[in-house]
Amino acid sequence: MTTTSDRPAGPGEHTPARTPLPAPTDETATVDVDALSQHLLGRWADLRAAARATAGEPEFWRIEGQSVAEHRARVLDQVKALVPRKQVWRAFPERLGGADDPGGNLAGFEELVAADPSLQIKAGVQWGLFASAILHLGNPDQQDRLLPGAMDVSVPGAFAMTETGHGSDVASIATTATYDPDTEEFVLHTPFRGAWKDYLGNAAVHATAAVVFAQLVTRGVNHGVHAFYVPIRDADGTPTDTGAFPFLPGIGGEDDGQKGGLNGVDNGRLHFDQVRVPRADLLARYGAVAPDGTYSSPIDSPGRRFFTMLGSLVQGRVSLDGAAVTASKLGLAIAVRYGNERRQFTGASSTEEVTILDYGTHQHRLVPRIAEAYASHFAHDRLLDLFHSVFSGEEDTPEQREDLETTAAALKATSTRFALDTLQETREACGGAGFLTENRITSLHADMDVYATFEGDNTVLLQLVAKRLLTDYGKSFKGITPGQMARVVVERATDAALHRTPLKRAAQAISDAGDPRRAAGQLRDADTQRALLTDRVETMVEEVALALRPAQKADPETAAHLFNTHQVELIETAKAHADLLRWEAFTKALELVEDAGTRQVLTWVRDLFGLSLLERNLAWYLVNGRMSAQRARTVTSYHQRVVARLRPHAQDLVDAWGYGPEHLRAKIATGAEKERQDEARAHYRALRASGDEPVSEKSLRAKMGSRLTPTPSEDASA
Repeated sequence: MTTTSDRPAGPGEHTPARTPLPAPTDETATVDVDALSQHLLGRWADLRAAARATAGEPEFWRIEGQSVAEHRARVLDQVKALVPRKQVWRAFPERLGGADDPGGNLAGFEELVAADPSLQIKAGVQWGLFASAILHLGNPDQQDRLLPGAMDVSVPGAFAMTETGHGSDVASIATTATYDPDTEEFVLHTPFRGAWKDYLGNAAVHATAAVVFAQLVTRGVNHGVHAFYVPIRDADGTPTDTGAFPFLPGIGGEDDGQKGGLNGVDNGRLHFDQVRVPRADLLARYGAVAPDGTYSSPIDSPGRRFFTMLGSLVQGRVSLDGAAVTASKLGLAIAVRYGNERRQFTGASSTEEVTILDYGTHQHRLVPRIAEAYASHFAHDRLLDLFHSVFSGEEDTPEQREDLETTAAALKATSTRFALDTLQETREACGGAGFLTENRITSLHADMDVYATFEGDNTVLLQLVAKRLLTDYGKSFKGITPGQMARVVVERATDAALHRTPLKRAAQAISDAGDPRRAAGQLRDADTQRALLTDRVETMVEEVALALRPAQKADPETAAHLFNTHQVELIETAKAHADLLRWEAFTKALELVEDAGTRQVLTWVRDLFGLSLLERNLAWYLVNGRMSAQRARTVTSYHQRVVARLRPHAQDLVDAWGYGPEHLRAKIATGAEKERQDEARAHYRALRASGDEPVSEKSLRAKMGSRLTPTPSEDASA
């Protein structure tokens, strides 16, 4: 067995101590692929495996080359086909046929990306946004009344939050819902073109209702953004040529048309002209309006109310993190299989071409990305645990919710960027074959492209993370006197100066200058890696916090300018934090692996991820005096050694992710390339054995010099 339990320890649970196992050597360490694959299924193994099996069924596969209309129709049919399986219902209440299992629901839902990312996103719109908004923002009566149609897709829905003029800045949306006490209705209105709801999944054709976000105005007071359930199409009307039912009075819209990817999702725009919405259809968990127009909310602070409402919809970011990791795995699994079979150029042998994954450059392109995919996987598992602890009610506290939102933002931004970079790298690593649609990677890249901007633009999300880091840093100085703060600034400056002094650098150079193997051994040490990664985060947070400190007492214009000046540092700080989260999750996961060989190989994989982080940030460590030039060279050389060490395990590591041919669906990952290569090698062996192989001009010149025509006694055939 690879694991000591069916799942990792959840929040508050104790992980039993382990007896250290003897570390296998480079030659003896092997991966137990089947056991590791089962281990990677995680806490909700059965649910994830079942969803992965669904994704492997041809009924749910994407058909390449379909028109937009055909693709949309197929994906709608697939969404409806998911309903009887109830795999996507698990987050909903038991009283309505669900399982009150938010974590298990997402664990399975993320696997749909292996079938077709459009299916995953359209299912996410229906159940993860439209239905979940009703669940999390509505009261129990509204849930009972509105959720059944959303759950069984008898009411396809849209999630109308984003506006053409306001994407990530939800608080500033311009659509209004003004209460009319005479009729006990809200008047929903779009005042100008920039306030149209835009990029909405399901809105172009299929949705008959939407959850619409608008500024709630009653008695002349704007109480901020709230959600309303709004029917938008007449389901009893005559469909148009596109299959869409006609809009209800006062409602209009447009089709966003063909996109760069995800064309199985019918994105569109909506606008409203004095549309009447019953008071009962204000989703009223966090804000309600009495018949006379009196507003009430269980949360007094408008700001906290707003962020609580948006925080309840964080599962979109959580699921995108998981889906992006899966897409990265699919690309890497295809590229590694192809790299292990494709041969190009003769090397040490004059007759045998070299498998391209045996080239150092090819290993360097793919193997570190395998390591990062593992780190992202384990970090996502921890994120799922945190998500489940909050949304199941096991540990639903304001602090936990804040941790969840920050972690989801950090990991979603990181994994979606990683997916795009990895799919591009794997495409190139497969050469011209990677550019063929039949080999899947280009389609995955196109579909993943928008993941970097929806459910929160990645740059905006990283700013959110950085602000949280600064807030936590600021809390450590709460109550500090000006004199104490001055000493902190002086000490920080002294510390920075010390790390940059020639004496400090010389001391480290001396400690590095002995046996390079000692320096490499230190880099293998988990405590050393942790210290270097943690120090970078803490130093970056401290530096940007001190730089922004004057903004606390500045006027708004000066404060905004100061913040803008240091925005790049904020983003880099958030990225460093996300890297540390992933490294820590990977390191913690190693404790649960019992098989000695698998644990050793995964430890090397973890080390490679840590070294990759150090190598890509060597400039920071050198400039800030955290590393000498000697140590920096050791990082690079040891990184290359670990890549080479892991090359024999590359296929096992990607196979352990558990995605078979029915998930990869790439011709170059079916063994066809090996058959072609074996056929070619057999042909040339037979030709050489027959004695009929022509003599090359090059060898003939080497034998005869510039005289290419042999004399009768020198006939080449002799």
